[in-house]
Amino acid sequence: VQLTGHIEKETAKEKYQFRDSTGAIIVEIDHDDWRGVEVTPADLVTIYGEVDKEIMHAPEIDVDRIEKK
Repeated sequence: VQLTGHIEKETAKEKYQFRDSTGAIIVEIDHDDWRGVEVTPADLVTIYGEVDKEIMHAPEIDVDRIEKK
């Protein structure tokens, strides 16, 4: 998937709340996947990754790459 929006806050280790015009979802961004990109909640970013669906848990996005706009 490819989503463009804002990373609002860190919710747990390597987990963040991401929001776009459709709503919010938790995204997992491993330390290495940041590749030196630093963002604030005001920055517009595009994330690329896969939907991670687990039984008994809300879907999350496992991020492979992040780009600051």
